[in-house]
Amino acid sequence: MEIKDLQLWVEGYILAWNTNNPEDIGRLFTLKGRYYTAPYRVPWEGRQQIISGWLGRKDLPGEFEFRHEILGVSGNEGFIRGWTKYHDPPREYSNLWVVRLNNKGECEEFIEWWMEHEG
Repeated sequence: MEIKDLQLWVEGYILAWNTNNPEDIGRLFTLKGRYYTAPYRVPWEGRQQIISGWLGRKDLPGEFEFRHEILGVSGNEGFIRGWTKYHDPPREYSNLWVVRLNNKGECEEFIEWWMEHEG
């Protein structure tokens, strides 16, 4: 994987985050993909479970702002630092995503670390 491949995937993720369209979400992941909402939680497994889990805790467009920086890639894994700001109630998070893509640009495994800012 190259940084441009990861950037394309992140752009698709942000699109899906803003649309909550099952097709936008589903095209990001392999049929057997795993999505960890935190490093040691039981993951959502499989495209349909990922879509259901995502929609079960979806954010609505306009509720948040997100910016990111791609830290790098190693083999088929990519590393992204993110900052998420929610408006109501106001709160902010720092994120680290580890994303493993296949050769088609679909995510096989997504692991998210997040930390709420204090104050």
